[in-house]
Amino acid sequence: QLLIGHDGKLRRRPADRVPPLGASRACSSCVRAADAKEACAQCDRLVCQSCSRLCSCCNTVTCSLCSAVDYGDVGEQVLCNGCSVFQV
Repeated sequence: QLLIGHDGKLRRRPADRVPPLGASRACSSCVRAADAKEACAQCDRLVCQSCSRLCSCCNTVTCSLCSAVDYGDVGEQVLCNGCSVFQV
């Protein structure tokens, strides 16, 4: 099943994100063996629990390359690349 993201693009459901057999199981950020089953919602790379970031707007898991931290008046908030476009 596909979902429509904030940017209007079709996205796969997180449960459908299974790396191909023989693909690297290493975290894309810290390159340690990722025991996690989490994949970045933006780029589909595996991320371990310590490197994953949860978007405070849409609650999707992202890696450090596909997210930005907004240091606004409200405090720190993590935004995925899709949601950061809509924040002023």
